[in-house]
Amino acid sequence: MLIGVPKEIKTHEYRVGLVPASVREFVDHGHEVMIEGSAGQGIGFSDEDYRAIGAAVVDTAEEVFAKADMIVKVKEPLPQECKMLREGQVLFTYLHLAADPEQAKGLMESGAVAIAYETVTDDRGGLPLLAPMSAVAGRMSIQAGAHYLEKEQGGAGVLLGGVPGVAAGKVAVLGAGVVGTEAARMAIGLGAQVTVLSRTAGRLRELDLLFGAMINTVQSNAETVERYVLDADLVVGGVLVTGAAAPKLVTREMVGRMRPGSVIVDVSIDQGGCFETSRATTHADPVYVEEGVVHYCVTNMPGAVPRTSTFALNNATLRFALALADLGHEKAMAKDRHLLAGLNVHRGRITYEAVARDLGHDYQPPTEALAA
Repeated sequence: MLIGVPKEIKTHEYRVGLVPASVREFVDHGHEVMIEGSAGQGIGFSDEDYRAIGAAVVDTAEEVFAKADMIVKVKEPLPQECKMLREGQVLFTYLHLAADPEQAKGLMESGAVAIAYETVTDDRGGLPLLAPMSAVAGRMSIQAGAHYLEKEQGGAGVLLGGVPGVAAGKVAVLGAGVVGTEAARMAIGLGAQVTVLSRTAGRLRELDLLFGAMINTVQSNAETVERYVLDADLVVGGVLVTGAAAPKLVTREMVGRMRPGSVIVDVSIDQGGCFETSRATTHADPVYVEEGVVHYCVTNMPGAVPRTSTFALNNATLRFALALADLGHEKAMAKDRHLLAGLNVHRGRITYEAVARDLGHDYQPPTEALAA
């Protein structure tokens, strides 16, 4: 199979679909890899690094899309990339379709087979290809939030860790999954007062055992969300419903009652965000102020630390990508139900139920799509 790796074109996105070590694995399995020139430059890999392990380096994304059997990316295809996809071509990348009707339309019109990293599952009910980037984003959420709490950045001028004689800042984390856990870990490390809210009692017990008295765990409901959001200096939104749009847990009215200069970091923004006031931002223009509160809603947070993020992502995606190449997508997904769970669009049809529901499209079960 010919594997194509285009250069990412989203604003300030420096990650790359395959690092040279991953390319070598494909070559060793008897496949060819074509990569767009300078695709790895943002994480310190030259075109020569790729040529040295057997990849072909080409000048344009058009050539990659035109020739490759499978496209391996990091971020969702932008409209100009969707137009380059073709009937039956496999696309393996993050998609986050439930909050992106335009992309869904483009993928359906292309006739491509689009497999989303974020809905591939594992035996424990986890999301192994989403987890590494969620860990990065969770840790970064506190780093970003602490920065924008500085007065010069528009925040209230609060140091999360406080100092002797001055209370530490308060952090409320909505969600106790990978994002919430890593956000809590970082906030604790800074010395903040940390509360994690979740509807999953078992997960709260696990965090209580993990962090002990360093964290406050609270059962999430309308009353507790309101109480802790209004009392926080920094609120991190880390809520996830697999493949679906994020629920709006914090209303505009509630944001309007937060302390002026408080900060919201909405890690759920890839799925539409869990605050009514959230709208997507970029690394070039990461924040805005709404209702007196600073909002950081960058849709590709891990892109700010692309080298760490790319290696972490490749560690997780490589075995699935190799299976798709070695067996072909139909046999690979027939053999692995977890990979099958990643199938979101197949030759013009939506094959992930939550995406179809949220976007108002007809749903075709993935097994039925493959059989057809």
